Amino acid sequence: MKTIKTTKAIFLLSFLIFLFITINGKHILPAGLPNQNKSVKPVINKSLIEKHIKFLGSDLLEGRGTGTNGEKLAAKYIAGNLKEYSITPAGNDGNYFQHIPMHGSMPLPSSELNLFNDFNEYKFKLFKDYFLYKSGAQTFIPNPVPMVFVGYGIIAPEYDYNDYQGIDVKGKIVVFLSGEPQSDAAHYFAGKAPTIFSYPESKQRIAIGQGAVGSILIPYPFDGVEKTWAHYQKEFSFEDVTLAYRVTGHLSILLSPAHADKLFKGSKYSFTEVMTMTREHAVHSFDLGAELSFKGHFRERDFISPNVAGVIEGSDLNLKNTYILISAHYDHLGIGACVKGDSIYNGVVDNAIGTAAVLELARLFSEAEIKPKRSVIFLFVTGEEKGLLGSKYYVDHPLVPLNKTIANVNVDGLAIFDTFNNIVGIGCELSTLGEILEAVALLNGLHVSGVPPQFLNYESFARSDQMAFAQGGIPSILIMDGLNYKHLTPAEGLHHWIHWNDHIYHSPFDDLRQEINFEAVYQHTKFLFDFCYRLSNMEQQPQWKEGVPFLNKRLQTIAENR
Repeated sequence: MKTIKTTKAIFLLSFLIFLFITINGKHILPAGLPNQNKSVKPVINKSLIEKHIKFLGSDLLEGRGTGTNGEKLAAKYIAGNLKEYSITPAGNDGNYFQHIPMHGSMPLPSSELNLFNDFNEYKFKLFKDYFLYKSGAQTFIPNPVPMVFVGYGIIAPEYDYNDYQGIDVKGKIVVFLSGEPQSDAAHYFAGKAPTIFSYPESKQRIAIGQGAVGSILIPYPFDGVEKTWAHYQKEFSFEDVTLAYRVTGHLSILLSPAHADKLFKGSKYSFTEVMTMTREHAVHSFDLGAELSFKGHFRERDFISPNVAGVIEGSDLNLKNTYILISAHYDHLGIGACVKGDSIYNGVVDNAIGTAAVLELARLFSEAEIKPKRSVIFLFVTGEEKGLLGSKYYVDHPLVPLNKTIANVNVDGLAIFDTFNNIVGIGCELSTLGEILEAVALLNGLHVSGVPPQFLNYESFARSDQMAFAQGGIPSILIMDGLNYKHLTPAEGLHHWIHWNDHIYHSPFDDLRQEINFEAVYQHTKFLFDFCYRLSNMEQQPQWKEGVPFLNKRLQTIAENR
């Protein structure tokens, strides 16, 4: 997903930086948590996991970009293994594939973004001066329209903050800064931690809701992530992909700060004065003395991209019509901007390794002498990197009823640095899955790391497919390794995370050449099996906690029997 301030890895890194290494209090096993029978102790097939990773992360698949031949090869490989493990097809027409109609669009350099003011006309150049968040005919603004500066572009009633108060933006283009108001107070925009309001996507949605026809985001170093324009050129070098039935009608631009002053020329305040406002925490909105038009030229296509799904039927007559959903995204970025002679973004850790783990979980469930009481769906989703498209489509078109799906365990990456003594449940505070996780961790000689109250777990939770399933009402969790490693100090572990995030994540170097501690991979996979197997045999269902926004959706799907 394209972001300015935050990405999935950055949030996970921020999460890990603030981890408590220990957790206090007694561990109480949730009612109905089954004891593990010796006959279902998992025997991890290490060679199979490595085989899956090597194939899915190979150059042959060209980074598994959504809607590419490489992704199709990956989908067929996953389906072939599910068939070999005797997993029942759960897709459309009796096969393993859930076919998803998608639309792809790539802007061309001939696109025209023109600025008009009382002084002159300025023509911006795509990829050099600006990038497009969304691409396609819906972004056209053929006639010049007025622009309005709206600070950070945020409406946050919980913080008594509104950049749009007292200003009309209907039919206009809004200009906003990256980031959000800075604070040292945890109760105001989470202090130094980022909130969801810092997301470009959040700002864009707010702009649409206020009636704006377009938005321009100006990145600036104070947003907490200093990225060079060359970094953005790499990030925006990939095709924009959407679900065919979810095309936005909004022009969304990222403009180089080097050209920001042109937008403010002839206005009440210059861009330099606006920067002074930010430092003095006195940002306010005002009309700009310029107009903007956009005529885009695009290379577009319509295509089908599959989710891959299989199911193991539960053994209990009363529980087999309820489901555990184990998911992993198998797509990555594909072929993009060349970095040091390499243009294939293989996505080995993100997420060939998670896909390999779920394939191994499917094999273990299939070969278990004692079958799970509840049914288990293994879902490999496409389009995660394009905005959780595969998981969103699944929620709109579920293969089994949402209200009968009691939990989602999402797998996006595994431990790769060292074997570990603690784990992190991203989203564990939102539902009783957190209590189950603590109990299973205790039984495995691990502990669950907590986080300081000023950090908003919701932010990390929102960055992968568990978010889409939660929005469908399904209690969901992502289980990661913590920083309490067996052979590394927390500082050394943190150093590895920082290096991986800065130099490997979403780059051509997330490939098979990177160092991976496979003992950590096997440990993580084994724990995931134990957690999912116990969950599949629990009499009680996980529940959202009171006040969690996904609870109402859960109640709705139950009421509608959907």
